[in-house]
Amino acid sequence: MVDLAARTERLDAYLAERGLEAVWFARPNGFAWLTGGDNVVDDDATTGVAAAGYDGELRVISDNIEAERLAAEELPDAFAVESFPWHADSLPEAVAERSPAPAAADFDVPGFEAVDGSRLRQPLTDDDVERYRELGREVAAAVETVCRNLEPEDPEYEVAAGIDISLASRDVDTPVVLVGGAERAQSFRHYTPTDAALGDYALVSVTAERAGLYASMTRTVAFDAPDRFEERHRAAARVAATAVRATEAAAAGALSGGDEAPDTAGDVFGVIRDAYDAVGFGDEWENHHQGGAAGFAGREWFATPGGDEPVRWPMGYAWNPTVQGTKSEDTHLVAPELTERLTKTGRWPTHEVEPVDVGGLDGEPVELAAPVIR
Repeated sequence: MVDLAARTERLDAYLAERGLEAVWFARPNGFAWLTGGDNVVDDDATTGVAAAGYDGELRVISDNIEAERLAAEELPDAFAVESFPWHADSLPEAVAERSPAPAAADFDVPGFEAVDGSRLRQPLTDDDVERYRELGREVAAAVETVCRNLEPEDPEYEVAAGIDISLASRDVDTPVVLVGGAERAQSFRHYTPTDAALGDYALVSVTAERAGLYASMTRTVAFDAPDRFEERHRAAARVAATAVRATEAAAAGALSGGDEAPDTAGDVFGVIRDAYDAVGFGDEWENHHQGGAAGFAGREWFATPGGDEPVRWPMGYAWNPTVQGTKSEDTHLVAPELTERLTKTGRWPTHEVEPVDVGGLDGEPVELAAPVIR
């Protein structure tokens, strides 16, 4: 269950700051953040079948097809559920008609301003963190179970199907499943599955979601890895370890060494770019995004040059540096008291990876997933 008191406190502050009477969320991650429930029927739709709102009271508006089911199966009792005839109105029209104004929404409602739901979802609350830990363990268990049984002749798409099934059995959705055999993983950064056999090694990358929270991870299985594979993976892992330590420093306000403004995604990105230079692969950052904050989206923001998003804690962070044909990726919780790898089971090999000595970071090693050598 979500902490509704924490949610409404944050929304009260937002409404007061913006001079608004109400705010509404129909995008699936916004709806899940506020309610803990799921408003998705059609996975292709950018908005769900219901909108959750707050105007001093917690409300949900949906058509008469969905309202009863949502009330019975998806929503806490604190939400008042209102329905409209499916044939009479669209969801935006129904919200506009029933909401006090002025108001904001994370979908297109006539006369409403837009709300940046990502800023409201950060940082995570204590209940989010506990559910995130559980999700991370479940995702890692599902992916690692499949990966431990891979063979060189397995087609990529069969591996992806196995991961989908393994996660679905745990009530976890898989918006992203990438499986790259050795040839394609060296050619492409997004190795969408094909009928190609894995060959000498495989990269398996997943972003998985449950109850609005997202966890990302990559696992590597090597059968007969080519020359330089180990060097490249170790370089990617050192950049990942550096990104974790830079995130800790940024969240504490100790990375940029500048004024009183919060440290930003751009500050962390600068350290990541320096780390690529230090490990001898200075241009590799140009070939793929490096990841960023995670939580109620696969990435709430990506670290980019000049990115101004504040680095906050407690928050999930999924860094995913790549060096041609290799990738290091896990989701970490970064909090004032600790940093922990969420996507772990304790049954997959790990290595202690030293961050690059840039920016005066904490030089303590970071535990990251190691390749499995078969």
